[in-house]
Formats: sequence, C-alpha cells, structure tokens
Amino acid sequence: MQMHPSHPGRYPENLIAPMRHDLTQHGVEEARTPEAVDAALGSGTVMLVVNSVCGCAAGKARPAVGLALRHTVRPDRAVTVFAGADLEAVAHLRSGKLASVPPSSPSIAIFRDGEPVYVMHRRDIESSDPYSLARTLTQAFDQHCAPVAK
Repeated sequence: MQMHPSHPGRYPENLIAPMRHDLTQHGVEEARTPEAVDAALGSGTVMLVVNSVCGCAAGKARPAVGLALRHTVRPDRAVTVFAGADLEAVAHLRSGKLASVPPSSPSIAIFRDGEPVYVMHRRDIESSDPYSLARTLTQAFDQHCAPVAK
C-alpha cells in the first residue's frame, strides 16, 4: 500500500475515509491532533480506539465497537485516532498516556479521568470475533464506566 507522497508515512485520506466512517457513524469522535487527544481524555470515562487499515480492524474491532456502543452502560465519550494517518496524535498518545503499554494497532483503551484502566490489544482482537469482542467491551464498560456510587 502506498503512502501519501506529500505526507510521507501517512495513508491517503481518500483510502481511509470509509474506515474512519466505520467508527464515526456510531458517534465516535476523531482526535486527529495531540491537543485533541488531551482534550478528549481530560475527565470522565473515555473509550479510545486506535483505528487501523488492517483486516482485524475492519472485520473485528470496528464492528465490535459499534455493537458495544449499543450497551446501556457506555463511556462518557468515544474517541478514535488513526494509526498511519493521525501520526502526531498516535505518537502523543503512545508516548504519554499509554507509554507503559506496548504499541498496538488496532487497540481499544478505556480511560477514567485521564488514566488508562483497560486496554484491549491487537492480539486480543485478532483471536476473537466481533460479537465476543463486543461482549468483552461491554463487560469493561460495566466495570469501568458505570456511575460511581457516592
């Protein structure tokens, strides 16, 4: 697959636009810059999806996210960055909030008040199907995104 010539290392936007839409159609917001990542992870519960062009993102991760977001308990926000396109945002995320987690594309993380509390790696995604992944995500939502009793 060729990268966009004016932006070495980036996938052409016309190629990945449908892959972005696979998530945004479910209300997932895009965080394309480091500043947008920081703003998204500021407070509350956030599911952050590192999107990818790979087959396991297309056939497993993105459909699983759509299914999981139908659950009654959901994160306050759902956000995505695209590996291979949102280069600075992904690098910022991986060197900052997810510095202790090996890089993985695709991956899905849940943050509570800016700190990661759950991470689903590519290896977890590759070895499962969308329905099982959605069940796993909804269990993580129940555990990490339910309102905290005061």
